[in-house]
Amino acid sequence: MVLIKTVFIAFAAYCYVLFLVRVVGRKTMSQLTFFDFILGVTLGTLTANVVLGPDRISALLSLTVFSLLTVAVDYLHIKSFAMRKLLDSEPLVLIENGKIIDQNLRKTRLSLDELQMQLRQKNVFNIGDVEFAVIETNGKVSVLPRSQKQPLTPSDLGIPTAYKGLTRDIIIDGHIMYDNLYDAYLDESWLLDRLKEQGVRDVKNVVYAGLDTVGNLHVSEKYRQGEHEGKHGIE
Repeated sequence: MVLIKTVFIAFAAYCYVLFLVRVVGRKTMSQLTFFDFILGVTLGTLTANVVLGPDRISALLSLTVFSLLTVAVDYLHIKSFAMRKLLDSEPLVLIENGKIIDQNLRKTRLSLDELQMQLRQKNVFNIGDVEFAVIETNGKVSVLPRSQKQPLTPSDLGIPTAYKGLTRDIIIDGHIMYDNLYDAYLDESWLLDRLKEQGVRDVKNVVYAGLDTVGNLHVSEKYRQGEHEGKHGIE
């Protein structure tokens, strides 16, 4: 009986936390600030107390309050520059015109070796080639090379280029994304005709189909051939 109760509570807590996460919002790990990290650890601890702790009601109430406070702080974070500066600090310039600003290095407690490592990760191996290097609030270093060290672009050479936007998802796992299809002013009959032209007789056999801005439909069918060891990589 105790085991069944624990499983039920764990399932209910999981669903509730999933709901709270949707309310609080989501960020990738690279976007998390130190404040976000602390909040995540706290919410995780409170969730464990809801499942295993002796006073589940208090833990559940605390979890709800923390989630609501997180939403409120995020709102203030958007509306108030002072709040953003308080919670996340602000970006700092580490290199300007090829010269290291050592005071800002000390403020961020970033060693010269760590700075050079982050520059190398941006394919910059010479500090003198850097116009600006800025440490962002998430700890990542953004680098602007000197103009003569930046790669050429078509605009530098005066070459016109065709517009390329996002590819629309038209079919995912055999299911037609009708909203995307209609947004492109197309219909299902057009789609089926394009699939037949590429030898596809059944939409269910399509893993993915995407429509680019030029109007080309790119189709990937389900892979039906047998695979021998090492065919698609080391196994």
